Amino acid sequence: MKNILLDTHAFIWWIEDSPRLSASAKRLLENLENDCYLSLASCWELAIKSSIGKIKFTIPIRDFIPQHLAANDFKQLNISFRHVTRVESLEFHHRDPFDRLIAAQALEEKMILLSVDAIFDHYGVERIW
Repeated sequence: MKNILLDTHAFIWWIEDSPRLSASAKRLLENLENDCYLSLASCWELAIKSSIGKIKFTIPIRDFIPQHLAANDFKQLNISFRHVTRVESLEFHHRDPFDRLIAAQALEEKMILLSVDAIFDHYGVERIW
């Protein structure tokens, strides 16, 4: 059993059954023995992108995320003080505050990060794509 933290795009691509989702990512998500998590940081990022029209959902984000978490048996990873303070010790490889927090969460919780973004490798995060 593995604990998998989905990057925001991995969550969306899984839901959309996008061909951009790698075969290894699909295998991890399809394996029912794995516990899959979506960070509250990703929820916040999606809400912002929705509010500025960068991404469109068929239903409000307040319904979209819980519906897809439940349908896929994914869990929400809340943001803790420990996660936030871990960001302070991270090198400044990435300017995106959401991704920096997701990296901190993956490190603190010892999770595998499912992401296409190789910048996470600079943080020592175990990343699969």
